[in-house]
Amino acid sequence: MSETLRLAIAAFGIGATIALYAAPLVAFKRKESTQEFFCLLSITGLLNCLLFTWYGLPVVSHNWENLPLIIVNGVGILFHLSYILVYSWHASARGKVKVAMTTIPVLLVFCIIVAISALGIHDYGHRKLFVGSIGLVASAAMYGYPLKKGMETKSVEFMPLTLSMCSFLASGLWLIYGLVIRDIFVAGPNAIGIYLGILQVVLNIRYRNVSVFEELNRGDLENCNTKEVNLQKRRPEFEVQRRTLYAPMCNRFSTINLIM
Repeated sequence: MSETLRLAIAAFGIGATIALYAAPLVAFKRKESTQEFFCLLSITGLLNCLLFTWYGLPVVSHNWENLPLIIVNGVGILFHLSYILVYSWHASARGKVKVAMTTIPVLLVFCIIVAISALGIHDYGHRKLFVGSIGLVASAAMYGYPLKKGMETKSVEFMPLTLSMCSFLASGLWLIYGLVIRDIFVAGPNAIGIYLGILQVVLNIRYRNVSVFEELNRGDLENCNTKEVNLQKRRPEFEVQRRTLYAPMCNRFSTINLIM
């Protein structure tokens, strides 16, 4: 019975997490600033998925007790890599450099963690403690990044409701799964995810009518005002040119009237 319950919760958790991975797809149809944000979020998510895929493998966990973690985080690696590659393909040269300068250190950090846990630690308990602790921090960063951005901009543009709801649902299911298998490093990150997911939903309700692009449009309005001022400054030049152009014509018509 407990094994059936564990597998059922894992199946629902995998489904909810795949929906969470797919949520940023909408962002890549929006403006570049939103795409850049979700690309950076994908880099954070990539580290998280790499860590928990490694955590679930028999090198760290005992046999295949955490196979659902390997499946769901393996799918997550594919999603996050796809987002990063798509953004890099369409980004400017500066954007490509920024992505590379962020992604390469993340991969190096993961490789160092793998080397230390595989070669420097020789028992399962301490390996799980080492990898799980780092995974806990990475999960908190992944869940907290959209919330931080939303609080800074006072907008839900960077944490859409679908992302917040999927995050909350997936975290809840994996929290239950972690409690069932009695694994603190599975339950812990998702307890943080539930808390931050609730905060994201609250901010969605509070800032649902606010768009970050309204703030950006203020800069565009200032640019328009600057252009208008420049046109006003140049208006005397246009006036002089107009008078120069029409003065001969006016003189010609005056001459014709005198003759008549």
